[in-house]
Amino acid sequence: MPKSFTLTEAERLIPRVGELLREAIRLKSEYAQAEQSIRANAERVMLMGGVVVHREEALAARNRRDEAASRLREAFEQIQEIGCLVKDLDIGLIDFPTRYGGREVYLCWKLGETGIAFWHDVEDGFAGRKPIDQDFRDHHQADDGE
Repeated sequence: MPKSFTLTEAERLIPRVGELLREAIRLKSEYAQAEQSIRANAERVMLMGGVVVHREEALAARNRRDEAASRLREAFEQIQEIGCLVKDLDIGLIDFPTRYGGREVYLCWKLGETGIAFWHDVEDGFAGRKPIDQDFRDHHQADDGE
């Protein structure tokens, strides 16, 4: 069973989750750049029929890619250990499972937002985000103890 957060708990985690998310985005970019370098090198070799490969350069690109992949995995694992879900790394979208009206829903936070102002049903996703209003706060608070 996934962890269930109160709105207060989730908002307290935003600084740490945001830090991990920014690191994951940076590492994803680092990985993509290294992968592109590897592909460009392989393409150059194919097009030029066995051109001399700069072995050190190719090895350095592979090491950068592998290191970025390993650190990216670690960042994801840390986010998962907190209990929230990475929904879209490209836009920095995170969901925090919670209870509302007797059912599981997600508190929805996007990198750059100052706090958690939206929620959505599990099956609705980002497109179904609804503002956290007083009704949500009242019924969410009643579910906090469950």
